[in-house]
Amino acid sequence: EVQLAESGGDLVQAGGSLRLSCAASGFAFDDYAIGWFRQAPGKQREGVSCIGSKSIFYADSMKGRFTISRDNAKSTVYLQMNSLRPEDTAVYLCAAAYGHCRPDFRFDYWGQGTQVTVSS
Repeated sequence: EVQLAESGGDLVQAGGSLRLSCAASGFAFDDYAIGWFRQAPGKQREGVSCIGSKSIFYADSMKGRFTISRDNAKSTVYLQMNSLRPEDTAVYLCAAAYGHCRPDFRFDYWGQGTQVTVSS
């Protein structure tokens, strides 16, 4: 059974940091790109970052603040989030795409998400 399990979401003050984890199982993790997305109430889902075997992408508003990394031995992808802002408040989801990061939401598998709340 394919599973993507996010963790690490929390309530944090503006300027603070969090590290999210996405633990994968049930598929050949090394062959997949893993993306992070977020969805805030009343807003469309947006891409945050994505990591493939040789490439990394960030949304413009996250560059310099967020860092994505992967540990293939643990089948886990991390998202280190620094200098958090109230507008970063959202449910953060990870997703897996076979081969490469995709410039849309057509990923193969999705997690359930973890809540990040940034207070002002």
